Amino acid sequence: MTVEKTDQKSVLLETRGITKEFSGVRVLDDISISIRAGEIMGLIGENGAGKSTLIKIISGIYQPTAGSLQLDGKQVEVPDFITAKRLGIAIVPQEFNLINTLSVYENIYLGNEIRKKSGLLDKNRMREKAAEQLAELKMPIDVNLLISELSVAEKQLVEISKALLLDARILIMDEPTTTLTGHEIVILFTLMRNLKRKGVTLIFVSHKLQEIIAICDRVTVLRDGSLISVDNAADVDEHDIARKMIGRDFQQVFPQKKIRGTDDIILEAEGLSSGKMVKDISFNLRRGEILGFAGLVGAGRTETAEAVMGLRPLEAGKLTYNGKKVAIKNPRDAVRLGIGYLSEDRQGKGIVQNFNIPQNVSLISLKRYLKGVLIDKRAELEKSTQYVKKFNIAAASQKMALRFLSGGNQQKVYLARWVDTDPRILILDEPTRGIDVNAKREIYDFIHSLAASGISCIVISSEMEEVIGLCSRVYVMREGKVTGCLEGKQITEEEIMFHATGIKGQVS
Repeated sequence: MTVEKTDQKSVLLETRGITKEFSGVRVLDDISISIRAGEIMGLIGENGAGKSTLIKIISGIYQPTAGSLQLDGKQVEVPDFITAKRLGIAIVPQEFNLINTLSVYENIYLGNEIRKKSGLLDKNRMREKAAEQLAELKMPIDVNLLISELSVAEKQLVEISKALLLDARILIMDEPTTTLTGHEIVILFTLMRNLKRKGVTLIFVSHKLQEIIAICDRVTVLRDGSLISVDNAADVDEHDIARKMIGRDFQQVFPQKKIRGTDDIILEAEGLSSGKMVKDISFNLRRGEILGFAGLVGAGRTETAEAVMGLRPLEAGKLTYNGKKVAIKNPRDAVRLGIGYLSEDRQGKGIVQNFNIPQNVSLISLKRYLKGVLIDKRAELEKSTQYVKKFNIAAASQKMALRFLSGGNQQKVYLARWVDTDPRILILDEPTRGIDVNAKREIYDFIHSLAASGISCIVISSEMEEVIGLCSRVYVMREGKVTGCLEGKQITEEEIMFHATGIKGQVS
């Protein structure tokens, strides 16, 4: 057993020999760590390392198979999320726990409603306090909007506001920056430091090594369910952490970039318009190329992809596919043409949490597994097994519901589903959101293999290095418009930011 040592006088939370098994498979093995009062503890590891399981045990979502939790030097039982909140433990989850049909303020105060003396809800007071909370985050959002009307980044801020409302002593933040821009991350880190000064203890889970170094006091590394190390952040660098995460030296993340696809244009968009976020968008996609779409949050990249897929109605413009004008009115039309779309909202629009791996893989391509009116379960399982091996999906059993898999493994299953449709074009929106450094390399390799086989890929990403490292051409968007198309040596962080912020002019 690896036991982390620390000054016991300052310890707020301690895990003692925490072990967790699912279906007889051990996913956490004898984890003992101490977290000090008023510190920011980084928690890092590959997908499947046990990070999510550990924080779910601390926050009462899971119960340990063995081991105990100590709070203020006393053993505590945390049988559920409500008990955790009562003890002052709150979590900002990686996958949103919001109700789309309720407003922003209703979600923030859900379960903690303010009431008048009469017992009726004090909606005006809740609106006022929710607006103050969001203003503190320097990201004012209309508190009367429905959650369904928000961007992914705005939903993240609502989740943070919910947690802050509880006046938590321990705040767990699970991949909070994956949907935020650089500016928004700076604001979040300022907020985290302010909370630390007020005595709040933060557990910060991230796959971004530079963020761990920048914001954390100490860093805990897990690998394959075991505790590898706890270090002062000042004593390690990104290479040290990556080496501990994967158990070996980690070399270049990105495969050698393809210069370009063929000259053959497989998809061309001319003057696409849809709502406020897609304004006269024109672009083309070559056969076998990896094309990037960059821009700040709210630039309209996702909305453009949704318009191409038929998820948003086109008000103007045309699409040409393989030289012929096509009408894509719904996702079924797009799939029929051979266009797939890996949504950035994995939980909301992607996987089905309660389905197992074979059921998720065959969800769109189910017709190929039908024998009459029945599903050929053997064929479905055989195909799924191929994808588990191909994508290196870590699961104790293919019969497990996807909710028990790590975020990275869920993403791989989601990607396998679209590959099973035999796409000619695959749009990948934030394909490595919440993915660890090693799994990123696996997905990058696979995107390259798709392009090498002649499949055209569109990669939408908020991570600048991802766009630069993967793509042969990059369209940059701002406020619903294309402001530049960069190619070759033009694809630099500086050039992308110039176009994304409006310093350079709009492309006509």
